[in-house]
Amino acid sequence: MIIGSIVNGLVIDHIPAGKGMELYHFLKLDELSCEVAIIKNAPSEKYGKKDIIKVNEVIELDLDILGYIAPQITVDIIKNGERVDKMHPALPQTITNVIKCKNPRCITSIEQELDQVFKLTDVVTKTYRCIYCESLAK
Repeated sequence: MIIGSIVNGLVIDHIPAGKGMELYHFLKLDELSCEVAIIKNAPSEKYGKKDIIKVNEVIELDLDILGYIAPQITVDIIKNGERVDKMHPALPQTITNVIKCKNPRCITSIEQELDQVFKLTDVVTKTYRCIYCESLAK
């Protein structure tokens, strides 16, 4: 399989196998008018298999979403065919409107316009809790 090289754009690498489409939707890459390639189950020495997303345009990314879904992801910024920067998203302290609170008694179940905000409560286990009702994110 041959995927063309990127002159100016992004490469999101080390995505856990099977999470590429989830990231594609969370990042709203379907709304872009440029070329976007999703490579699923690419061989990886470190992880066995991985997904890769290539975007043929430099865009703003929500690094919180990347850090929440898989903190091992790397983002390479390509300009004039050369990598000019490499970012490693960290586990975010809060995430907004990425996951929904499952507690039917939570205020977010009643007040639909409220943002779904979760805070990191345990870095080791990557545990997030709703800021309104303290329910565990699932």
